[in-house]
Amino acid sequence: METTSAADTTSLADAARAHLERARAAVHGRSAHTVHGGHGRALRQTVIALRAGTTLREHHSSRDGTLQVLAGRVRLTSGRQTLDAVTGDLLTVPATAHTLSAVEDSALLLTVSLVLGAPDPVATATSADSVYSWQEDWE
Repeated sequence: METTSAADTTSLADAARAHLERARAAVHGRSAHTVHGGHGRALRQTVIALRAGTTLREHHSSRDGTLQVLAGRVRLTSGRQTLDAVTGDLLTVPATAHTLSAVEDSALLLTVSLVLGAPDPVATATSADSVYSWQEDWE
């Protein structure tokens, strides 16, 4: 039987609170940090916080993924489909282009599968006023 140490434990509640504070203070209204995985791992989990009214512009990801709402309320839009989610909900990230909007100050856990050795970002969006990648932490 495998055991875990204290170093393997992350309080998602604490991470959500900390990143909500950062998102509220940030000009762009968001904060994120990878809490597990990343380069050289088959899985990446990132805590993302968005201030109410903040939208992650349309982007696309070729990876399997889920969004777990840790706090708040968000809206995921893909094509003509719109899903509202609240604390405790788990959404499948669509394989098509989509946007994510914070209806309230919100914190999420984004979990994505990765292809080991693949150099491309999990998802990238570019617009006139922002560029961001899920591979980066937003501070």
